[in-house]
Amino acid sequence: MNADAWKTFPNAPLPGTRICATADAPTTGVKSFDIDGFPLILVASAEGLRAYVNACPHQFLPLDWRSSAILSGDGDLLRCSNHDAGFDACTGAGIDGFAQGCALDPVPISVHEDALLIGGPSEN
Repeated sequence: MNADAWKTFPNAPLPGTRICATADAPTTGVKSFDIDGFPLILVASAEGLRAYVNACPHQFLPLDWRSSAILSGDGDLLRCSNHDAGFDACTGAGIDGFAQGCALDPVPISVHEDALLIGGPSEN
């Protein structure tokens, strides 16, 4: 998995770009964002908050294109609403169906004051 693959997507935001106020980030479940044409999905789990490019690697459609109910009840599996591909919610690894052999592209995030930002602490 290439940790910088997200930077190759069209309209990829620069490190330091604001995603949302920390109060607007999900504490459970998922929430998708369009950051000036860049599709992002935040996943809240017991492991913490994760961010991925909201594009199924199978056909690059948003995971939640047909339904926003894409996280399993136990919070462990993201399921593409288009192809039923299953991804580990904490790692993005493809673990079921069309997702096997591929992965979601992770996007580093960090908190600065009251905002959630694109990029890790060393990038902002």
